[in-house]
Amino acid sequence: MFVTVLKSKLHRVKVTQAELNYVGSITIDEDLMDAANLLENEQVHIVNNNNGERLVTYVIKGERGSGIICLNGAAARKAQVGDIIIIIAYAMMTAEEARDFKPTVVFPNDNNRLVIG
Repeated sequence: MFVTVLKSKLHRVKVTQAELNYVGSITIDEDLMDAANLLENEQVHIVNNNNGERLVTYVIKGERGSGIICLNGAAARKAQVGDIIIIIAYAMMTAEEARDFKPTVVFPNDNNRLVIG
């Protein structure tokens, strides 16, 4: 039997752009992707702390060091620039694997940059 568990989380990042006329997805700064162990094209769930919206989309690699968090396509209707969101990825594994698995949780600063030290 497999269970679905939290794999990665970017906690409380700020939306920097919303591009309605785009194919779809969320663009994330590559530094944040690496820190949170997120892959390009990986499915993610987005939770908007400002309005309660929730959606599922996939990751597009954004410019490294830019702090970009951009909701694209229809997802752009679910948030405004400045909204605080949580980006969550899940993984399927056996219950035995899940017991010892430790998710990657990242808490960027107010400018969507990694806090070192």
